[in-house]
Amino acid sequence: MSQSSKAPVPDTRPDAAVEIAALDRPVPAGVNTAGFGSDVVADALRLTDIPYIALNPGASYRGLHDSLVNYLGNEKPQMLLCLHEESAVAIAHGYAKVTGKAMAAAVHSNVGLMHATMAMFNAWCDRMPMVVLGATGPVDAVKRRPWIDWIHTARDQGALIRGYTKWDDQPASPAAAREAVLRAHWIANTAPRGPTYVNLDAGMQEDKLAEPVAAIDAQRYMPPVAHAPAADLIARAADLLRHAKHPVILAGRVSRDPEAWNARVALAERLNARAVTDLKVGAAFPTDHALHAGAPSIIAPAPEAVEAMRAADVILSLDWVDVAGTLKSVGNVSAKVVQVSIDHHLHNGWSMDYQGLPPVDVFLACEPDAAVPALLQALGPGGPRTLAASKPELPQPAGDKLTVDHMADSLRRAVGDRPASLTHVSLSWNGAIWPFRHPLDYLGGDGGGGVGGGPGISVGAALALKGSGRLPVAVCGDGDFLMGVTALWTAAHYRIPLLIVVANNRSFFNDELHQERVARMRNRPVENRWVGQRISEPDIDLAGMARAQGAQGFGPVTAIGDLDAVFAQAIAAVEAGALAVVDVRVEPGYTAATTAAMTRKGD
Repeated sequence: MSQSSKAPVPDTRPDAAVEIAALDRPVPAGVNTAGFGSDVVADALRLTDIPYIALNPGASYRGLHDSLVNYLGNEKPQMLLCLHEESAVAIAHGYAKVTGKAMAAAVHSNVGLMHATMAMFNAWCDRMPMVVLGATGPVDAVKRRPWIDWIHTARDQGALIRGYTKWDDQPASPAAAREAVLRAHWIANTAPRGPTYVNLDAGMQEDKLAEPVAAIDAQRYMPPVAHAPAADLIARAADLLRHAKHPVILAGRVSRDPEAWNARVALAERLNARAVTDLKVGAAFPTDHALHAGAPSIIAPAPEAVEAMRAADVILSLDWVDVAGTLKSVGNVSAKVVQVSIDHHLHNGWSMDYQGLPPVDVFLACEPDAAVPALLQALGPGGPRTLAASKPELPQPAGDKLTVDHMADSLRRAVGDRPASLTHVSLSWNGAIWPFRHPLDYLGGDGGGGVGGGPGISVGAALALKGSGRLPVAVCGDGDFLMGVTALWTAAHYRIPLLIVVANNRSFFNDELHQERVARMRNRPVENRWVGQRISEPDIDLAGMARAQGAQGFGPVTAIGDLDAVFAQAIAAVEAGALAVVDVRVEPGYTAATTAAMTRKGD
């Protein structure tokens, strides 16, 4: 695990791309001038400086595919072949979680887009940028092949994903397509970030250019946009915080920038404020800092965090996911609330992913990275402060049955002092067992609660971390792993080092608990909760599935005493450049706080 908050965010382009760039090299085609509509689209993609485009091929964008290979030479962007559209989009999602920048993905027609929708929804809820290219048609029915072009043509394909994308377009000419790609890239990367979609007419891609499309200075069409907090509101917020006796910071959606991380720590120490973090988003504050309140969790705040919020007189929300729901779950919160967010710019009538409407006393409409330095400046220097608590002790796993805590404890010790990034964790993960000390130590959840996103997101994150000196580690549940398992082939083919540990309880255990609750409410046998949930008889050879795609597979590990040696071997394989998967057979179960929080009112 990283021991320093000063390590730079990795430059994921030059050295990291060397090995990948050597793969899938096409025969030089000698094409130097755009001759077809799709060549113009390819040129536009290159102008965005997007390094990779993850794709599952299809005839609807065969023109663009040819342009990427024979016109651009499969570089800038380089294609990353995926076995499923959902994996392609998830890889772009994971890449953005590390870099904060959009990668591209391409999906085939309406059918490929329908495959990709869950991964796009995940990225939308996670507020991560990406540019997704699709295709349809030909829109001109006269140009369609019998049968197949008709079922793969949609009148308004963007309607499939319009509720969870920032913007979409279906340009009708090469010049309009270039503009659409530039706009899509600009909008996706402008906060609040999210996916954009450009649907390319197959006919437009394949038609010869009637005349050259004039060159442009692309940067003039993608200007950086920054949101600054209003000075009078900063002063009001600073005044509230300055006079607070028990301030609390809810550190939510923030960047991976180490300087911004250090600024948040400085703000908490200046105010002697307790800080609360969340496993739904990436690491936002050192979890073993004396001011951090409780272990981060996915579902609900830890008891120590609840106590801090109930005692708070001022709460500063740094784009916290679900302020209203958190305050409701805590109960009896009388604090003034300062909200820092521009998330409201994305709220629409289709999805309720924006959560409840929170009470707010001061609203700073900007990103947290802009607000925190402004608040520090407005507060001015403070006197010496006594930190509120000592560093927490890491929990020691109990019992002789192999649990997720045993697995995580052994994995943490095997990683040792190596800088490592948890790219994903399972619902059963205990946030107390692995401290975060750098913004890249943990990259957050899947966003939309879509089971199956973990493997692809982790491959994309590992791609972005390649060459950074960080060890990418994913902890996936068995259901999540099985739904997204084909993403592994892409990592193996493109030599993307990654360690995936499967917390394999051989069940869709979350739903076992739901079935138990329903049975209790209806006075029916709780012993039947496993029916239609258990993944056994036969047990699935998860390590074998990994080996079948070119990864190194380990396990199943069934004994606590075998964990250390297996993890040592797996980490050595990853450090040698391999993809390694470890199947760990764990006892079903969640932390007590997670289990309790999963009930609905009346359960």
